Amino acid sequence: MTGSRKIFKCQSLPEPRAIEMTGRDRPGLFSEITAALADLHCNIVEAHAWSHNARLACVVYISEESTDTPIDHNRLTAIEDHLTTVLRATTTQNTNEENVKQQEVKTAYGLNPEGEGTVTDVERRLHQLMLSVPDFESPSKPIIVGSPRLIDSSDDHKEEKMLRVYIENCDEKGYSIVAIQCKDRRRLMFDTVCTLADMQYVIFHASVDSRGGYAFQEYFIRHVDGYAMSSESEKQRVIKCLEAAIERRVCEGIRLELCANNRVGLLSDITRVLRENGLAVVRADIATEGGKARNIFYLRDNSGNNIDMKFLKSMKTEMGEIDVAVNDETTITTTTTTSSMTRGSSFRSFGDLMKSQFEKLSQNFITI
Repeated sequence: MTGSRKIFKCQSLPEPRAIEMTGRDRPGLFSEITAALADLHCNIVEAHAWSHNARLACVVYISEESTDTPIDHNRLTAIEDHLTTVLRATTTQNTNEENVKQQEVKTAYGLNPEGEGTVTDVERRLHQLMLSVPDFESPSKPIIVGSPRLIDSSDDHKEEKMLRVYIENCDEKGYSIVAIQCKDRRRLMFDTVCTLADMQYVIFHASVDSRGGYAFQEYFIRHVDGYAMSSESEKQRVIKCLEAAIERRVCEGIRLELCANNRVGLLSDITRVLRENGLAVVRADIATEGGKARNIFYLRDNSGNNIDMKFLKSMKTEMGEIDVAVNDETTITTTTTTSSMTRGSSFRSFGDLMKSQFEKLSQNFITI
């Protein structure tokens, strides 16, 4: 994994440390990270993780386990060293120099104090971390370059949910025009604008339209040096980065929400049960407040098979009474096939079964 770590504040406790980690993902890595922090007697106050194109970006706020106070800088060094070992561990022998460089972990200090700990700040940072890995290499979906058009609701390809990015230069005005068409969703414009800004482009004009569940965005931009894009390679890089930024939030599978009385090692136990049952954490948002822990996971099966319901019993055995909510986040990709459609149906069935099972386990069911 490429690694970097930075210290900033979280609102829920006075000055807990926040550790940033980025790099190559592998099955169970998020679970290994939480287990390592538990072994180091760190209390996880808050955590956010994104996985995309075999890359991981993670921000974890931690405090001392026994006192809930900030961790001193000397101990942070030991934590950094231990996490570096975790991040660099691999089950393959094909580790080239480039991969080794991507396993580095660093600690940095001094983020701007305004607005620290907010969801927007964390998500903006996750975008920056993903861009630095970089997760836009080897994209999982094809890039379509050509004249964009809004997809009509009666289009034969309406189920494909194709992402299209098109860039052309307006020589008369000295702008590059970026047009993006994709499935509409929450925070789509935020993800796009953050990426353009992080790539050092200035937006002069913009228009956004939504129709039939699809969004069409158009941006007139220049690089901070005042010039439009000057080469095809630059355009292709921007296209890939925008595609990755849009895809990071799109999860195929199950949204699992768990609420329980917080305790030391709770997150480590939850992620261990998920890992042992072959479930991959694609995204995670963890928060603690008032003695309660709220854990939201977006899950996929590691092998592509139907999710095994046995992990529900394991989770119940390991963690006792918990409140659970499940939502189907399955999406149909641009390479929709009969098998993928069947898999989507199995996820929906899994969601219904999971909700039914946990309604029996808890009387305080959380509604999404």
